[in-house]
Amino acid sequence: MKKKFNRRTTTLVCILGVCLSACSVLPVSGQKLTPQQNSAILTAKRGGIVELKDFLTEKLPRIEYNKLILPGPQFIISDDPEYIRVPEAIALRENVQPGAVRLYLYNVNGVVEPAKIERKITALIKNTGKTIMHFRMLKYSSQVPSSNYFQIGKQGLADYFASNGEERIRTIEPGQAIAIDDKLEKNVVKYDELVHGIYEFVIDQPGEISILQTAPSIAGPAALKKIKNIIPTSHQNAGRGLFGVSNYQIVPKETYETGKGVAQIIVADGEKDPWVAGIESFSGEQAELAGNYGVMYDIEMKWKSTDGKGLALVTWNSRSANSQWCGGMATSMIISKGKYSEGIIQLPSDRLITKGDPEAIVIQVFPPAKNGEEQTIKLKYSPPGASCLPTPLIFIPVDIE
Repeated sequence: MKKKFNRRTTTLVCILGVCLSACSVLPVSGQKLTPQQNSAILTAKRGGIVELKDFLTEKLPRIEYNKLILPGPQFIISDDPEYIRVPEAIALRENVQPGAVRLYLYNVNGVVEPAKIERKITALIKNTGKTIMHFRMLKYSSQVPSSNYFQIGKQGLADYFASNGEERIRTIEPGQAIAIDDKLEKNVVKYDELVHGIYEFVIDQPGEISILQTAPSIAGPAALKKIKNIIPTSHQNAGRGLFGVSNYQIVPKETYETGKGVAQIIVADGEKDPWVAGIESFSGEQAELAGNYGVMYDIEMKWKSTDGKGLALVTWNSRSANSQWCGGMATSMIISKGKYSEGIIQLPSDRLITKGDPEAIVIQVFPPAKNGEEQTIKLKYSPPGASCLPTPLIFIPVDIE
């Protein structure tokens, strides 16, 4: 996963299992739209790109918020190694308990020796309990392997948000392993192609999750019986292991007022919003999920118009100048109703990626309430695979024409 950000230690205060972190407010930037930029935002298509020359900066004032840990599933991610260089190997193995589980699979066929060969990368669950396991998929996102990582990350999130899971219940005998995703069993993964899946399911027996790479002709459960080598973690990618947080709620400390000017919410930066911690079972060491990929953020912001202006929500690739890996950004979100209808939106919607300044993506425009009453913006976000972080959420007062 492409993740370029500056890291430093951030203190996190936990009280009775609820963690709160505050984002400091930066000096007011005084940024204002030109009439032409205001018009461009209002006339843009939903998710479309507009150019905001001399406007976008990382130094915009930040909105202070509380970050609460919400109840959520056990969370596993497989992204270390990102590139699986060994033809036959296990890239992740973790134990899970009865209940809900979220699994985020992000691995690439990286085999070059003895040659670049086609592989299968698949996800398996083994019943380690003493009675039959019942398995039901709650949410599901599975992409066709591709070297277009931006498209996979963007579409993968959109599909996850839209998924309603499955009604069927699969049964697994004690000691038996099955493929979590039948599509992965059929996919042939060429060299440098990414396998991307987000799975949320519920089980009623303890289990063992494995991600492995093998020959396309070999069934995953059969490969699991014969493959013994587990690739050590390198601590160089997003992360691998079982993590203690899967869902956050972001609640600004104060009602946002349009009269105060432009402001932004920033999550998943590794600074004000630290990376979640977990355990990697093979090494027994603490793991860090650099990027918080797969963690779901429910953001709820109250706002009101104090000067008759509406409110535009935009984002941009704020780290585009950091390195060769940050040349593009693409994501998906769920946003509440405004000028455009409520729902899932791919960003950008009019092309694959946004490159960087002066490009901004218009997520939504919120008209002011006729009586000046307080309104609420709701947004669901998860850090997008393959893109640089963070993804700033910029709130801009706009003149509604």
